[in-house]
Amino acid sequence: MMASSRSSSWVALALLLFVALMNTANADHLSAGYYAKTCPNVERVVSSVMANRVGGGRMAPAVLRLFFHDCFVNGCDASVLLDATPFSESEKDTEPNASLTGFTVIDEIKAALERDCPATVSCADVLALASRDAVALLGGPTWNVPLGRKDSRFAADKEFTTQHLPSPNDNLGELIKMFGDLGLDARDMTALSGAHTVGMSNCEHYRGRVYGTSDTKYNIDPSFAEARRQMCPPQGSYGDAGKAPFDVQTPRKFDNAYYRDLIAHQGLLNSDQALYSGGGVDSLVMRYGADGDAFGRDFAKAMVKMGNIPPPMGMPTEVRLHCSKANY
Repeated sequence: MMASSRSSSWVALALLLFVALMNTANADHLSAGYYAKTCPNVERVVSSVMANRVGGGRMAPAVLRLFFHDCFVNGCDASVLLDATPFSESEKDTEPNASLTGFTVIDEIKAALERDCPATVSCADVLALASRDAVALLGGPTWNVPLGRKDSRFAADKEFTTQHLPSPNDNLGELIKMFGDLGLDARDMTALSGAHTVGMSNCEHYRGRVYGTSDTKYNIDPSFAEARRQMCPPQGSYGDAGKAPFDVQTPRKFDNAYYRDLIAHQGLLNSDQALYSGGGVDSLVMRYGADGDAFGRDFAKAMVKMGNIPPPMGMPTEVRLHCSKANY
């Protein structure tokens, strides 16, 4: 009887390993109708929770930021949502991700979907849909989201995560290379940077720019710098202290004001102002600043393109039942 029990356990383990190996990254083709038969109400469920839980408030930019930080590190696989375990680090615990929020919103959406269609919709797809709805709730464009992503079973380590996320002091060349390594061109990079038309940054990330002490120096409007210095002391003020909006004109509206800020040399981060610094994307910044519809169209296209970044070939994936932990 004991031998039979051990045999059954080994069979179950072998089956789980087989499923994990078969369900590896890059195995699925993304399509907007991926859940048409298995979870036809998926978009309605996501939109309902987003509208009730987020609305047009501060949590909408947080959800959008989660998607960016997920896709830039090993592709759009929801690895940013994984908690640390005794055997694996968490991407949440890296310095660039320390200020991420919005996890509870994703958990609430996932719980609703598990009631509606259990073990079907991946956390990676939840992030993709929620970020689209976040933009729409803030008055921005909408788009059809290709679906069918799977969730990775492992997070990237802290060093890899930090190296693959943009820095507040990146120059234009560094930004173009980082986006280019993901298959995103300079136009995509310029449009996606427009996500900074909403949201806020901590003092520690813009201090060097407004005090002129960072290695990367771009022109800054003196009155803008002075206003930011009033919120951000030259030393100290870590965490949430000294938060400032990326876009001073319409900080809670998804529009093209961010680009007009750059033209006025009022970009909050050095990596923002890098887009309008005499480099190769100045003309795009001017176009987006003058034509909000053009920005909206290019942003939507670039979001789809970014959302198609797959995890590395061969990475074990699954549909997680809980977004913060692997299934076994």
